[in-house]
Amino acid sequence: MAAVIGWDIGGVHLKAARAQDGRITKAAQFASPLRGGTGRLVEAFAEARAAMGRADRNVITMTGELADTFASRREGVSCLVKLAARELGEISVYAGRAGYLRPEDATEHSTDIASANWHACAALVASKCADALFIDLGSTTTDIVPIMHGKVAASGYTDAQRLAAGELVYTGLVRGFVMAAADRAPVNGAWTGLINENFATMADVHRILGTLPADIDLMPTADGREKTKDASRGRLARMVGGDAGDADEETWRLLAQWFAEAQLRAIADAVALVRSRGVLPAEPPIIAAGIGLAAVAEIARRSGCAYATFDSLLDIRQEARAAACHCAPAVALALLSS
Repeated sequence: MAAVIGWDIGGVHLKAARAQDGRITKAAQFASPLRGGTGRLVEAFAEARAAMGRADRNVITMTGELADTFASRREGVSCLVKLAARELGEISVYAGRAGYLRPEDATEHSTDIASANWHACAALVASKCADALFIDLGSTTTDIVPIMHGKVAASGYTDAQRLAAGELVYTGLVRGFVMAAADRAPVNGAWTGLINENFATMADVHRILGTLPADIDLMPTADGREKTKDASRGRLARMVGGDAGDADEETWRLLAQWFAEAQLRAIADAVALVRSRGVLPAEPPIIAAGIGLAAVAEIARRSGCAYATFDSLLDIRQEARAAACHCAPAVALALLSS
């Protein structure tokens, strides 16, 4: 039976998905922060190879070229492709609009390869749905991609183009900085400015609210302390110049709820911008992937759109469905390449 593994090399996570004769049998993510160099990524590849098993074909995509370990995206693409080839053997490189490339051609096509993982997901969804709005809310970013007449109808391709078009929003369920979500917040009946320090992340917000999926936050906390609700309340309190003991738990829950709503509004605004281009039907079905499925479901409800999850479109082993949603680009690559 032919086996294909899709690999998505991110700035902090390596994601992998295995397809066996067109069916996803495994998917998983591994911590692999690139900021301090590529050593942890090498370790993550070893862990992932052991978990995924041998494949007849390995296909890679990436966003890790953005890491400040690299002086430029071109350098990042070149380095990561060479590293993947060394760790996996023979590979194909997904270049979105340019198709699949050999590793030796990667540097020349770095603009096509850089951060093209969204395109793999959108291309797979387009093969399943004639018209839809694909939304992948991950740990760091949110992709919003229109699908029209069975084709990817994105206005932008590069990160810069997609940011300008509202098709890429730099907010995620885990790694987004709380200070980036707003410039003020309501506390005890008054508006207060935020401290522009990375005292807390959106993982703290969603941990307090109980909306953080289990086993999804693989990175250290902002202060290096534990991942508990009490510790998250302390980190969030610092954002408004206080300590957790300055108010009761309900105060911090309300503050967390407000930040979650601010994040939701930012994504909903981008969805409205994309829909305003008029390339989609009035109420397109929304297809959700990533770790923020509940948030995307709420956006669909507010928008009056039907809602379905990415995994519901695909043949996936039942126990791998949640992980497949979390690792959608790797899943898409594995299936597109099968």
